[in-house]
Amino acid sequence: MTALDLTVARAEALFASTLSTCEPHDRAELKAAIAAAVRHYGGVKGCAELMAAEFGEHPERAAERMRWARDAARPLAFHQAVTS
Repeated sequence: MTALDLTVARAEALFASTLSTCEPHDRAELKAAIAAAVRHYGGVKGCAELMAAEFGEHPERAAERMRWARDAARPLAFHQAVTS
């Protein structure tokens, strides 16, 4: 899995998570939310399926949440690359 694939998977999981987009979250909160969403939805595929459904039902809100999720996931990949 490439760093880009991992960032996409993390963003999909954050999208599916229960985290609020209105509050700042630290790295530990983001990682915990990713793990919880992946467990809850049965893997990254389940998170992606929820995301697709939300884009179908509420495209404006889904686009906003996905922008937040991508922005939140990017530093996690950078941090992993720096510490590896």
